[in-house]
Amino acid sequence: MDARFVVPLLLPIDKPRPRAYHASLAMATDAAVSKDGLVIPLIDFAKFLHGSPDERAATARAVLDGFQTAGFIYLRNYAIPADVVRNTFGRSADFFQLPLDAKLAVGWTTPEANRGYSSPGREKVSTLLDSADIEKVRAAAPDLKESFEIGRESDPHFANPWPADEGRLNGFRADMLDFHDMCQALHKHVMRAIALGMGLDEGFFEPFVDVGDNTLRLLHYPAVKADVFKVNPGQVRAGEHSDYGSVTLLFQDSRGGLQVKSPTGQFVDATPIEGTVVINAGDLLARWSNDTIKSTIHRVVEPPRKEGVEYPARYSIALIETLPGTYASPKDKKYEGIKSGDYLVQRLTATY
Repeated sequence: MDARFVVPLLLPIDKPRPRAYHASLAMATDAAVSKDGLVIPLIDFAKFLHGSPDERAATARAVLDGFQTAGFIYLRNYAIPADVVRNTFGRSADFFQLPLDAKLAVGWTTPEANRGYSSPGREKVSTLLDSADIEKVRAAAPDLKESFEIGRESDPHFANPWPADEGRLNGFRADMLDFHDMCQALHKHVMRAIALGMGLDEGFFEPFVDVGDNTLRLLHYPAVKADVFKVNPGQVRAGEHSDYGSVTLLFQDSRGGLQVKSPTGQFVDATPIEGTVVINAGDLLARWSNDTIKSTIHRVVEPPRKEGVEYPARYSIALIETLPGTYASPKDKKYEGIKSGDYLVQRLTATY
């Protein structure tokens, strides 16, 4: 994990915007979610990837505005083919259908490595920071999910634990690494859009994301009895939390259950939209921008529909970028400087 410190962003991004700015946003976006004061934009990212200078600038402003107001955006036409996403979900299902002992053989080990399989109930995401407090919440209502974390293959200190490349998992490793690289490329484009939207040089973030210290996270929410959420009203598939890194690329299946906290304090459904990826800002990006970008609380709850007496399994795939440490200016800073490695290890230690 990179432990560099980054320069503060001393940017006039809170000043009132002219009418032309808001008009360009309206041209660049639709609303994927609009409820209880929460508006999550749906952005055609092809206009940034392949558009004219004016289209690229308008799309970049829409991306930044979405992160500043909602902390979440939806992207369509984001340059990862639909068949690749479908294949990745299929390969993810192949892994989670392995016997438990085979999954435990490639188990998650330490916060420093943050690689491998985590069984249901082991991780408890929350807004809490103290491990003892998290343990109390975990005992009352463990998260109903399991995961498999995949990091940069070329990391000199930590190796990815891979299941045997045979049977249904033949080619699994190659497919996951290919998808990791595609997501890393998309992540770089998103960071370029943020920089352009802020009025920075488009390559401003390149020195901080070029190594590729990303985590590809395969998530499986197993099928559960429909009454589990009634028996324990506090039960969720993933508790309310913010993400720890800079941005998360979230690929959802069609089951639903993701909810985002609105400015009024209500949780609003972030309904899956076919052909899109949901992207949210994390705590490190919020710190980096002195909280002008939002790291919004979200959770995964009881799905909106069930089939028979069970809620079916749900899958999602997330790529989380871990930016270097961040500090604001001595005059305006809200946080002390912190190394990203130390910060993420601290949060992961409490979570697992």
